[in-house]
Amino acid sequence: MSNFLTKLIGSRNQRVVKRMRRVVDATNAREADYEKLSDDELTAATEAFRQRLTQGETLDDLLVEAFAVVREGAKRVLGMRHFDVQLVGGQVLHQGKIAEMKTGEGKTLVATLTTYLNALEQKGVHIITVNDYLAARDAEWMGRLYRFLGLSVGVIFSGQDTESKRAAYACDITYGTNNEFGFDYLRDNMAFTPEDRVQRKLNYCIIDEVDSILIDEARTPLIISGPTDDDPETSQRVDKLVKHLTEQKEEDGPGDYAREEKNKQVHLTEDGHQKVEGLMREAGLLDAEESLYDANNVALMHHMNAALRAHTLYTKNIEYIIADGEIVIVDEFTGRTMPGRRWSDGLHQAIEAKEGVPIQKENQTLASITFQNFFRIYDKLAGMTGTADTEAFEFSSIYNLEVVVIPTNRPLQRKDLPDQIYMTGREKFGAIADEAQAASQTGQPVLVGTASIEASEVLSQLLGQRGIRHEVLNAKQHEREAEIIAQAGRPGAVTIATNMAGRGTDIVLGGNIEEALEALDEDDEATRQRLRDEWAKTHEAVVEAGGLYVIGSERHESRRVDNQLRGRSGRQGDPGASRFYLSLEDSLMRIFTPPRLRSMLQNLGLEDGEAIEHRWVTRAIENAQQKVERHHFDIRKQLLEYDNVANDQRQVVYEQRNEIMDAENISDLVENIWADVVDGAISEYVPPASLEEQWDVEGLEQAIERDFGAELPVRKWLDEEDQLDEEGLRERIGTHLKTAYDEKREAAGAENMAQIEKAVVLQVLDSLWREHLAAMDYLRKGIHLRGYAQKDPKNEYKREAFEMFNNMLTRLKHEAVTVLARGRIDSQITDEAREDRRRQMADMQFQHEDAASAAEQAVAQAQAQAQDQAQAEAGAAGEPGIVPEAAAQANLPGAGQPVGSGPAVGEDQAQRPDTFVRESRKIGRNEPCPCGSGKKYKHCHGRDA
Repeated sequence: MSNFLTKLIGSRNQRVVKRMRRVVDATNAREADYEKLSDDELTAATEAFRQRLTQGETLDDLLVEAFAVVREGAKRVLGMRHFDVQLVGGQVLHQGKIAEMKTGEGKTLVATLTTYLNALEQKGVHIITVNDYLAARDAEWMGRLYRFLGLSVGVIFSGQDTESKRAAYACDITYGTNNEFGFDYLRDNMAFTPEDRVQRKLNYCIIDEVDSILIDEARTPLIISGPTDDDPETSQRVDKLVKHLTEQKEEDGPGDYAREEKNKQVHLTEDGHQKVEGLMREAGLLDAEESLYDANNVALMHHMNAALRAHTLYTKNIEYIIADGEIVIVDEFTGRTMPGRRWSDGLHQAIEAKEGVPIQKENQTLASITFQNFFRIYDKLAGMTGTADTEAFEFSSIYNLEVVVIPTNRPLQRKDLPDQIYMTGREKFGAIADEAQAASQTGQPVLVGTASIEASEVLSQLLGQRGIRHEVLNAKQHEREAEIIAQAGRPGAVTIATNMAGRGTDIVLGGNIEEALEALDEDDEATRQRLRDEWAKTHEAVVEAGGLYVIGSERHESRRVDNQLRGRSGRQGDPGASRFYLSLEDSLMRIFTPPRLRSMLQNLGLEDGEAIEHRWVTRAIENAQQKVERHHFDIRKQLLEYDNVANDQRQVVYEQRNEIMDAENISDLVENIWADVVDGAISEYVPPASLEEQWDVEGLEQAIERDFGAELPVRKWLDEEDQLDEEGLRERIGTHLKTAYDEKREAAGAENMAQIEKAVVLQVLDSLWREHLAAMDYLRKGIHLRGYAQKDPKNEYKREAFEMFNNMLTRLKHEAVTVLARGRIDSQITDEAREDRRRQMADMQFQHEDAASAAEQAVAQAQAQAQDQAQAEAGAAGEPGIVPEAAAQANLPGAGQPVGSGPAVGEDQAQRPDTFVRESRKIGRNEPCPCGSGKKYKHCHGRDA
């Protein structure tokens, strides 16, 4: 019945596209009018549109005229005219949807339509690409059109100075990568002064290759981290022990560890546990009576697990490469290297130890956010890609984005040939080399897509042995990727590309002559025409040979990535072909296809080099891909569900932080929390509505001196004044403390004290938020164990996270007031202190972990309990500050460290953040232990807390 109705009235997608034809017709009707305008008149249309917006018209009212202006401008500046289907794509983007357009349909040009229209509001339009090269290329290429129409264009990139980045964000249109936009958002919410922020309010965003960014890369969060005090030598010592362990080949069989490739997990067996403890005792890492699972040996277990994963699950030239003595991660989706990114949870250090390169310190989380929650901050979000329809449900459920499939400008002529399956990888690679050689000899260009650097190098050797000239495009050579991919359509060219490297650059049949033309003088028209004529003959020869032949060396876990590879062929109605070659040794076939299918294929008795080609096998592989896609969707969904809890808290903290930073004076806020803290401190020793015999007067006097730096004779008052009741005592203590603080404020000067109050509250807030992030990560790591108690882990996580957040807010009030009360003022903060703060910011690591790591953890792992890096952060803006000694005198957590810093990682690995609501005041780690031993609490009873 549904098929009948679809044929009768069309599908939802067909009806949406049909409605948009009206705007296309209206735009075409105005084309002749705008062709008559001069360049100056066309440019003046931008200001006229903005005037109409101020008079109450909407962007939808201007849409047809704006599209007509952009089309005419593109004809004059770029020499390109928007097709009708591109005008449909522009409407889809303007409506906040995803436009699926096949490779070569001109998505970059489509974006100019809605970008120009939305930039008229002067609120900023962000165009997000998958790498810095495409961001710079598109900003320069399309920027010529935008600037011709009177708009400003900026580009952001990693390592850019603050002033340049702020100027780029102030432009009408800003290009950059998804990671850079996300990191700038986090950095802005760690800034110490308003002048350190670079972004404006997030208004409208267009994501190029939206499936790659919102699906593939959304399995892991963005993380800003800083170094910890972890000892790198431990990783080296543990790494030597792993080499003595053997793998368990079958369940309950002999072996020291079991490996699960499907889930990318590895764990010690019982025998392995005993063996590791023995090896560690021999190496001096464990005492004779200690166990690896003792609370004080948690760090050793952490190092052992990381070392096992490094040796058994991560392979050189597949998950990472070594460049300039450093481990560089390879993105599993794009095949590109990600310099500067590091795996978390000690894995990166373990791989450095395994490969014998210098070990860098492990990092701690300072700020993090998922792409899901970051992009949902934008007022309007849109995207474009060649492959989104298979993930339409996820786009709709998580991002509220509808996918609209745009028809091609010309009918697709590519032939997608059936898969060929071989028994071994050796046979498969030999067949690929033979096929590539045969096609190349006929003049047909060949693009071979591989899933790893290792596979690309194997194929390169085979082609070299056959004497076939070819180009290799992988993570080791990504600087040349656009140049190589642009010429991959030349007659007989053979190009090996890791995964989807070079994405964003069209493969033109006959090769790309744009660079050759640009190198010539504009006056040399004869040479230019000769080059065009030669290219036309070459193009025709390639078309006659069958167009681009795409060969896939194995199926990817996602059907989308396979479709992306296929989509390189057959652009704009060109002929082409594609075929995938598989073997039973491929990861997808080995791990995810049914064992019965593999057994059946192995029992067919195929001869060496003989292939299987059958639709049943192809269907089984597609079923396996769908199974993996569902698995990855569950990972992203679980990551989002947990991060939604943190996101609510993140929004509260960031909003409060920005209000404090933007306010000139927060004295009213300080007075409010001052009264709360004083009242709370008194209530701890003088319970409300209690008898005097129940009061701990000595404890109250000590607490007042410790927390507020005031010696008040409370016992003397009570002894001398029989009429002094609880209410009167509270009022007197509050008055004395408030008077003392007012005197300090007056001595410092109202302006100086206002700066100090802002600096202290921000420092304490930053410190406690970092500790809270670490505590949330610890909670998340173990919360799944609540399931064994028949409790819902997600509900338990929400409940405990809420309690932890309330505790953090209580500590914020107490610690801010204590530092302000006890701190002495030092207004001689120098420029050197400000530079120290900026150098510390430069030490931060910006991570977007690989999705393989996320698949085994389900959520991103934090590295260690947060430790503040700032020294006298108030000096970051050249403001008066509280000197560190004041914090030490106040006996705050982290006394003797910079104000607001938390306990250093490694002081007490056994300690884990408490998540219950306390009935009494928390004892600071550096306070004297209440038992009277004279030791600090953290070195006495606090060790077991």
